[in-house]
Amino acid sequence: MDSLTTVALAARDGDRAALARFVELAQADVWRYCAYLTDAQTADDAAQETLIRAIGSLHGFRGEGDAKVWLLTIARRTCADIIRSQVRRRSLFDRLRGQHDPTPVAPSERLELAELLESLDDDRRDAFVLTQVLGLSYEEAAGVMNCAIGTIRSRVARARMHLVDVVIATDDRRALGS
Repeated sequence: MDSLTTVALAARDGDRAALARFVELAQADVWRYCAYLTDAQTADDAAQETLIRAIGSLHGFRGEGDAKVWLLTIARRTCADIIRSQVRRRSLFDRLRGQHDPTPVAPSERLELAELLESLDDDRRDAFVLTQVLGLSYEEAAGVMNCAIGTIRSRVARARMHLVDVVIATDDRRALGS
């Protein structure tokens, strides 16, 4: 059994010195692999995230295989997650830059919309704006907000109900006042 695997098993069993040694032994190889899969700028964050994930998963490491293989598998998945996130973010920014409504909106209408949106709680407002104003799919919005698609659907539905209630109440007040 190689030294990294031995140290990983000891760390798994609660030896804090072994945990520090595990990170020390693994850090350089993990960083190099992450730099190869991503780039040197992203490698620091990817390596750190890999080690965090590995430490969190040590309880499940059985030592049947080489710890370095196990660790680099985690690094590969971590880098894939980071790359997917970067692509998704780039795609979102590209879509946001390319979208504009050619129909001008009167300043008073913009203010009304802003006031309506301000009446929503933050999570509902974010979900509503991403899907209904910016046109992202529920899946894309879930990725941006880092939550489940069902959560986005629920937040948008509740935001719609709230906005309808506010508009009806405003219309009622205007009708009574006139």
